[in-house]
Amino acid sequence: MIGAGGMARNWLGRFLPAFAERLTVAALVDIAPAVLHPAADALGLPPHARFTDMAAAFAALDAGDVAADCCIVVVPPRFHRPAVEAAATRGLAILSEKPIADSWEDVRAIYRTVTATGVKMQVMQNYRYTARIQTLKGVLDSGRLGRLHYLVSRFAADYRQRLAWGAEFRHEMRHPLLIEGAIHHFDQLRHLSGADGAAIAGWEWLPESGRASFKGECLAQYVLRMSDGARASYEGNCLAGGWQNSWRQEYYRAECEGGAVVLDRDSVVRVEEWQPGRGLRTEEVPPVALPWEEHQAVIAQFVDWLDGGPAPATVLADNIKSAAILFAAIEASAEERVVDVAAKVAELTGTP
Repeated sequence: MIGAGGMARNWLGRFLPAFAERLTVAALVDIAPAVLHPAADALGLPPHARFTDMAAAFAALDAGDVAADCCIVVVPPRFHRPAVEAAATRGLAILSEKPIADSWEDVRAIYRTVTATGVKMQVMQNYRYTARIQTLKGVLDSGRLGRLHYLVSRFAADYRQRLAWGAEFRHEMRHPLLIEGAIHHFDQLRHLSGADGAAIAGWEWLPESGRASFKGECLAQYVLRMSDGARASYEGNCLAGGWQNSWRQEYYRAECEGGAVVLDRDSVVRVEEWQPGRGLRTEEVPPVALPWEEHQAVIAQFVDWLDGGPAPATVLADNIKSAAILFAAIEASAEERVVDVAAKVAELTGTP
């Protein structure tokens, strides 16, 4: 496992223990000894399975000093490419935190390495697997409301104070909202609509009022055309001083032929159906029950896949379509034009 601090603490302390009979951490890597050793102590790892250098960890694997079947990558996005490339060239299956990488160049390199080596790779898109989202998805998939016209998505969190977003790198990096946040929401728009991104236009920006908190762009407004002709809009705000739609409380509204389905911060899915002469009828949909949620749902899919089960929904070959929306959004803002998302995917994969 690459990473022991930050989000990796949650992996080690909350997510992985549920799979202790199926998955064991064989070696741990973190550049900070003060983070590495307490985490390794909790796992009971011997000194030869602790590394402050990723290259040394893979060298130990080559030498047979440690043995592993897969590699879990839980470090900031700018370090994903070297970790994935080192694991893939050694034949290790990979489960990586989102996004695939922090640049389209690195996404391309990761895709080509993983494809060439033939290893399995899944990307963590945990917000697909919550009861609130699966309930909403169930309404859309049922066909009850007819064809989807468009989707609306809103994320708004109060990160006006520096470090409010949990880690310093998010306040220091370029494109923090898109790379660290909107990758989830763009992926969710694909998930809910059942379609891929075709084209995107809009902007990300850093207002003067956000410069005390962020060095990178922390507001965004985008419109997408999906591959099936439906549309979607996205509002992202890391400086929200009003109504909050933060993590696990994002707002989604799907406008369909026969009505709408709405999800807000209270996590209640509501179907709205207008009937001429009778007015608006609103129905609350009972939440679905899930065997696993969020990170644990994806980890369960991953270990099942390694044991011969079906490929999960968020495998690399699929998730590049979400990454393409992300980096097309950055291009659209920088160049003030509509960017062809489908063309980015086609260029990378060699398929139309």
